[in-house]
Amino acid sequence: MSKLFNNISDADKKMLTKIYWRSFAVFAGPCGAAYRQAPGFTMSIIPALERYYPEQEKRAEAMQRHMTPYNITQNVGTFAMGLAASMEHENAVHYGDYDPSSIVSIKTALMGPLSGIGDSIYWGIVRCIAAGVGIGFAASGSILGPILFLVIYNLPGILGRYYLTFLGFSMGENFITKAYESGMITILTKCAGIIGLMMVGFMISSNVSLSLALTMPVSGAEPIAVQPYLDSLLMGVLPLSLTMLCYWALKKKMNQNTLLFVVLGVGFVLGLLGIC
Repeated sequence: MSKLFNNISDADKKMLTKIYWRSFAVFAGPCGAAYRQAPGFTMSIIPALERYYPEQEKRAEAMQRHMTPYNITQNVGTFAMGLAASMEHENAVHYGDYDPSSIVSIKTALMGPLSGIGDSIYWGIVRCIAAGVGIGFAASGSILGPILFLVIYNLPGILGRYYLTFLGFSMGENFITKAYESGMITILTKCAGIIGLMMVGFMISSNVSLSLALTMPVSGAEPIAVQPYLDSLLMGVLPLSLTMLCYWALKKKMNQNTLLFVVLGVGFVLGLLGIC
């Protein structure tokens, strides 16, 4: 990472550090349906705008430029902040000969790919690993459960935000062109999606418990349990079916609390009847 910082001046490092700390307050601003995270993004890169545009008129123009609809996974969103700061620097140096609309265009183009990668990594992988470790300790009554969950879940995002702020600034706009031309963005998005789905499957099999207690009576012999036969057909088919049913209900706009009580109620009844 030190090599990455070699082409960044001390003044820029201080500026990027300020942007990094401000990025944690993105959702502190008004996140309405019209602009989403645009106010928070603009607030975060103010250190760059103040440094590159000492004239109030140019600075106001830059701030207005970034007040366009913007929505991205925040743990990877600092890459776009660093990139925007780098492009604002180019615009300030070549003011009048540089197309400022390209800053917003590239920032907008990054929303989909970065969010796909960020959601898969942080929501699909890191969160599942953190939850798996935390639940394991908490189930045994250890106070380390919630502590480890918070550490494992938050630490990668905190470190990733810092690194990506400097990475985006260092690489500049040329990175986007090369990434799309080489197909790297597409490959990363697909790989992150596959890994994320694998982790979701792991969480379903390890944390969703559902099995049949039904048995088939056999004359002159012990009853035959149904569950082993289901497992031989497809291991974990019942937890998977329950998860997909809940997912379908949520897609049908069922309230999460309502769904929770429905699952609890049905589980209680099936338990009383000796079915599950």
